[in-house]
Amino acid sequence: MSIKRNLVTIKGTKEGLVFRLDETIPFDDLLNELQEMLEHSHQTILSGPLVAIDIQFGSRDLSDEQKLQILDVMRSKRNLLVRSIEGSKSTELRENAVLRTPITTISGMVRSGQVLRHDGNLLFLGDVNPGGSIVCTGDIYILGALRGMAHAGSEGSEHAIVGASYLAPTQLRIAEVISRPPDHAEESSAHPHETQMEFAYLQDGQMQIDKMANIARLRRDLNVFKGV
Repeated sequence: MSIKRNLVTIKGTKEGLVFRLDETIPFDDLLNELQEMLEHSHQTILSGPLVAIDIQFGSRDLSDEQKLQILDVMRSKRNLLVRSIEGSKSTELRENAVLRTPITTISGMVRSGQVLRHDGNLLFLGDVNPGGSIVCTGDIYILGALRGMAHAGSEGSEHAIVGASYLAPTQLRIAEVISRPPDHAEESSAHPHETQMEFAYLQDGQMQIDKMANIARLRRDLNVFKGV
């Protein structure tokens, strides 16, 4: 009698979930197993509130393209935010790999009149209320509602982004480019349960808004992952 081992195991932590991937089977088989699990198993935790994910692939050697394939599969679940993909050989790909700097996690709430300033990339767990501001030299990822102001790339980086679970800012700023709120902000506020994580970025000097699921593909097209 053969016993099927778990090719993908999930462990809960204080900061989210850790996905441990089997390091021995062919990559295509592992990718299929991951996709099957996301579609048919663990729906209680995989279909609930937004949760941060760390992926561990052990001693397996993965190319950047394979890491992006894993990211694409994980983003089929809108409530999963992949924070890192790393192996035992200390190879790591983060969502902010473009800057090759760590991402700092801060939790709390930014209230009206408050300004949170950070040097580097920031993962903020909480809401930014109207009148509150986050200013970062790198990327800004908000697991919560952005209803205030966010300024990414504050020292001039036009590759920085601003992402949020609920994107309805009073102002968005990347480098020196300032944008008004997204056109759908008022509509989304009426139906917050219908929103999904989005991000703002610059393209030809203009502010653009897209679904967070498309960030890896966008940066790959812009050769942002070159040299990672």
